[in-house]
Amino acid sequence: MGKLSHIDAENRPTMVDVSEKAAGSRTAHARTRVRLPETITAHISGEEIATKKGPVFATAIIAGVMAAKKTHELIPFCHPLGLENCKVAVELQGNDVVIDCHCKVHHKTGVEMEALTGASVAALTVYDMLKAMSHDIVIHETRLVSKTGGKQDFHRDD
Repeated sequence: MGKLSHIDAENRPTMVDVSEKAAGSRTAHARTRVRLPETITAHISGEEIATKKGPVFATAIIAGVMAAKKTHELIPFCHPLGLENCKVAVELQGNDVVIDCHCKVHHKTGVEMEALTGASVAALTVYDMLKAMSHDIVIHETRLVSKTGGKQDFHRDD
């Protein structure tokens, strides 16, 4: 196993120095799933769940984009990135809400953490907005699906 990137020569946590890296186009796609009990899915009409708090999926999309843009404020060693694009998609598949977050930037470091944060916060928003109907909601399978740019590309084969 190689050296940890966020540990310095004195074994202390540190931010990675990207000052000598070349900027380039970088993308990331993260996905998470929220399993809903049938007591909730029975109330879904169309492709949206409306609650007293408002439209669940539309609110989750907004929360996911906002979170991706603020990732550097939440994860200690993430570099602040001016995202050039962030799209969050929410789709109901059976009893699972599937949330995809796609991020893009032209920078010296990647956007994996932004995509993972966006998908995760969108999932937490779904939970928050539906917990009055049931607490039997499970957030699961949060993962990086793909990334491009940097040292190497990554594509998960599922």
